[in-house]
Amino acid sequence: MDVALLIVEALKFIFPAYCANGTPVLAGGGAKMDFGRNFVDGKRIFGNNKTWRGFFFGWAVGFGVGLAEGAVFGFDNYPVLFSLLIPLGALLGDLTGAFIKRRFSIAPGGLLPVVDQIDFVVGAVVFSLPLALISWSGLSWQVILTVLLITPPIHLFTNYLAYKMKLKKNPW
Repeated sequence: MDVALLIVEALKFIFPAYCANGTPVLAGGGAKMDFGRNFVDGKRIFGNNKTWRGFFFGWAVGFGVGLAEGAVFGFDNYPVLFSLLIPLGALLGDLTGAFIKRRFSIAPGGLLPVVDQIDFVVGAVVFSLPLALISWSGLSWQVILTVLLITPPIHLFTNYLAYKMKLKKNPW
């Protein structure tokens, strides 16, 4: 497959996850997902930056983007189940990253290289695997590898823009 086409396919696959992951910065706030509670190690479960409003807005936006992709590129290529699972996996992957960061005593918004850039992608890929096993041909190892390679620079760039726009406290 042509490299440019592979990048386009990778972006189409991961775009609902990108949107789901970025939305909580804009729509977050409210009740904390961990209700301010600590894990058995005495550290917060997720931290103050993970809220129910951000999670559900992120999922709704990712779901809408997935549905739009289905409408534009065909629901055979991007089924409704794709629209449900990819953003959910992205948000749960991001929560997993926050959980890991708290275990290492990294404050919410603190930097944990690599994990910060791909936790949501890993979640999205894991949640898309049932689709690939059933019959969906939109996922291949080449698409997964491409997503993993292009996401860190895209993530760093978009976070820097959000920082410059004063939507984030840190440029990562």
